[in-house]
Amino acid sequence: MSLTWLSVKNGKPEGYVTGIEGLDKIFNPKRIAVIGASNKKGSVGFTLLNNLIGVGFKGFVYPVNPFSPSIQGITAYPSVKKIPWQVDLAIVATPAHVVPQVVEECGESGVTGIIIVSSGFGETGAEGKALEEQLLKLKRTYGLRIIGPNCIGVMRPSIGLNASFAKKPARRGQIAFVSQSGALCASVLDWAANANVGFSYFVSVGGMIDVDYADLIDYFGIDPETRSIVLFVEAVKDPRKFMSAARRFAGTKPIIVVKAGRSPEGTRAAASHTGAVTGEDSIYNAFFSRAGIVRVEEIADLFNCSEILAMQQPPKGPRLAIVTNAGGPAVMATDALIEKGGQLAVLTEETLKALDEFLPYYWSRNNPIDICEDATVDRFRRVLRTCFKDPNIDGYLVIYTPIGAADPYETAEALIEIAKEANRPILTSWLGEEDVQEARALLRANRIPTFLTPEQAVATFVYMWQYARNLEMLYETPEELGEPFSASRHHLKKILDEAVREKRRVLTEPESKKFLETYGIPTVKAYVAKTPEEAVNIASKIGYPVVLKVVSPQVAHKTDVGGVILNINSEPDVRRSFKEVVKNVKSHLPSAEVQGVTVQPMVSSGYELMIGSKRDPQFGSVIIFGTGGTAVEIFKDISVGFPPLNQTLARRIIEQTKAYKILSEGFRAKPSVKIRLLEEMLVKFSQLIIDHPQIVEADVNPLMVDEKGAVALDARIIIDLETAAAPTKRYGHLIIRPYPGKYVTERKLRDGKQALFRPVKPEDEPLVAELFKAFSEETMRFRFFRVIKEISHEALARYCNIDYDREMTIVAELKEKGRKQIAGMVRLIVEPDGESGEVAVVVGDPWQNRGLGSLLFRYIVDVARDMELKKVWGEIMAENTRMLHICYKEGFQIKRLDEETYIAELSLES
Repeated sequence: MSLTWLSVKNGKPEGYVTGIEGLDKIFNPKRIAVIGASNKKGSVGFTLLNNLIGVGFKGFVYPVNPFSPSIQGITAYPSVKKIPWQVDLAIVATPAHVVPQVVEECGESGVTGIIIVSSGFGETGAEGKALEEQLLKLKRTYGLRIIGPNCIGVMRPSIGLNASFAKKPARRGQIAFVSQSGALCASVLDWAANANVGFSYFVSVGGMIDVDYADLIDYFGIDPETRSIVLFVEAVKDPRKFMSAARRFAGTKPIIVVKAGRSPEGTRAAASHTGAVTGEDSIYNAFFSRAGIVRVEEIADLFNCSEILAMQQPPKGPRLAIVTNAGGPAVMATDALIEKGGQLAVLTEETLKALDEFLPYYWSRNNPIDICEDATVDRFRRVLRTCFKDPNIDGYLVIYTPIGAADPYETAEALIEIAKEANRPILTSWLGEEDVQEARALLRANRIPTFLTPEQAVATFVYMWQYARNLEMLYETPEELGEPFSASRHHLKKILDEAVREKRRVLTEPESKKFLETYGIPTVKAYVAKTPEEAVNIASKIGYPVVLKVVSPQVAHKTDVGGVILNINSEPDVRRSFKEVVKNVKSHLPSAEVQGVTVQPMVSSGYELMIGSKRDPQFGSVIIFGTGGTAVEIFKDISVGFPPLNQTLARRIIEQTKAYKILSEGFRAKPSVKIRLLEEMLVKFSQLIIDHPQIVEADVNPLMVDEKGAVALDARIIIDLETAAAPTKRYGHLIIRPYPGKYVTERKLRDGKQALFRPVKPEDEPLVAELFKAFSEETMRFRFFRVIKEISHEALARYCNIDYDREMTIVAELKEKGRKQIAGMVRLIVEPDGESGEVAVVVGDPWQNRGLGSLLFRYIVDVARDMELKKVWGEIMAENTRMLHICYKEGFQIKRLDEETYIAELSLES
């Protein structure tokens, strides 16, 4: 059976039946009804109809208006039910209270594509929300796809479709643009007309009661007219669905986002350090990064990035070489580059010597490479050719100013002539207006991006680098960090149950540390003392110096209320400090219940870090890492990630902090620390959060780290009492499904050997690469419909680094000669409708004829049933008789697709 990300049939990834065919009725309609069409110039109903007629749309358009026999000279119908032909798309522009009735008539008439431009729905309050609920009920009843309400509409310039009331049409191009904001759509169309930017699709989604960003990413991801996807986002309503769609296509089509609202005003007061330092904007940054998306700051950046990423490969690093015939613009470009996180490439000695041979003695002899005002076209050419050979350079920016000997058009021609030699991205900025317009047009026509200012070019280069980094994170193979977590958690449930009984949201420090210890995170043991005498006894046993910290459910930050005293060295000091802690807390919070203090050894050497988690109402649980200690909220040196984490993802979180340089290189007398140890801690902490949906906030602060190890000095966990009492949907607190351990099982082969069946992991890439080497040409043809001579890292990563919500790959792991080997694998791709999926199985030639293929095949059908699919299917080559026989035995219905291929289907409904 055949399914692979590597091969493509009919322009779509093989095996990918979208489940979103309903959107074709919206974006490729043959017959359109405009309900609410009008003769009144300037009205929405007038503009909608006017934009559809006489502009090249080849389909049929029917005005619907019960009060007029003709609209704009076209016969009108009183109702969509009266149109004698089957309509694909209805555009609804009626008062909000009438819309549900109109949509019901559409459903009864077999119209399944709906665009609602009317306003007056959820944005108006409870009444509008009730109307939306009616529409959603109709959607489910009639199988409708709805864009809107409160939107401008959609455009598809390639077929002359302008199903909108925008004043300007979109030009034809290869960018799919999607926006929640209707007002912004109008501005973008105006800007794009002046900037000569075209679109494959232009979509205003409005209220998004049905069709959302994820649906459109899925649709445009397989559309051959679209090379990049551009989004203006106000809010992501379904982060899990969005993440799933974006991760699937970000590697093949750049997705660029502008997110409105970077200000921190929406950040609520929080009960932990983690909550206080983690704002909505930092979560969105982490979200887009994990999805492989580029986030930019301005509208112009959206299209600059989409244009260049569709033209050129992203850079492999942040090092830019700037070649210019004027120093001032290069200085401005350098400032912008450093400010945005890029780097100036350091030229090799070989490059400097080669440039010395033909540049004037007074040239800058550095990067930026100022080749002087008298530079000729030939000098530009020779400098660039020399720099193209420098391995230290990841990209090039050529700045031309019309002040010297070089003609702008001839310089552009010379650059075009040699550009293919670069093998790295080239950006240009031809400064000026009339004198350089022809040169700019020539560069664009030859797929070399050009910008009005050097700063725009630099910003785009840095965004390209960020895109490359995000993709690298998607496809980088993580290293194994030891055996998976398997310790018993029964004692942790007892702690949660006790907290629920006591109606206590905040766990004590010893309770919180129990969670960390269970997951292999070392802690400084904290002992609870309810009296000064108990504190003295504990201090005597553990040894001086010690630390006393208040135990009180009402105290969020112990230091803020004088609830921590450090470096206590004697029994009298312990007694005095106990009383002082109680007094301090009572003076700050008279109502606080002081249950005693904790006594623990004093640890003072190392770097103070923080690991934490908070439950965001929209994005679920997030992981936070950064500089810790009492000043954490002042420094705010933190980075954010989403569970589940692996070694690669953990390292990226660490690298994004300012502390990373100190941790990896050391600082003054302090040596560097083991970054691998921090990676392990983050992965373990991530698993703790995955396993406990009851946790809404958690702090490990400070986590003291030195060259020898790491230890948690303090810990605080806050739980949701309702979830703790009656846990909700498993993993409902996560936007990325974690490793599905429930599908790990064992099966016995015909020869008696045991095979471990388990879902694939990103760490499996080396083993899967070995499996591919074990395939004969016949096995490859039967599985992939072609022979794959060499499989790339990117392709292997797509097999191993999967979205468990959308697909499931089960590998058969055998132990032979003391080492693990993957002997076969079976893959299930779930269609976006969530109801069906395609299966494909392959076994390496050395392990064939042992019954492994049949066992894998049966198991993936069981997995499909567990995932509540209604049908599985697959394509089989006619000569693959063994696979046909297995399908026949398992009850599949087999039909001939063509002379070379059969299709096998199995209904799972019973």
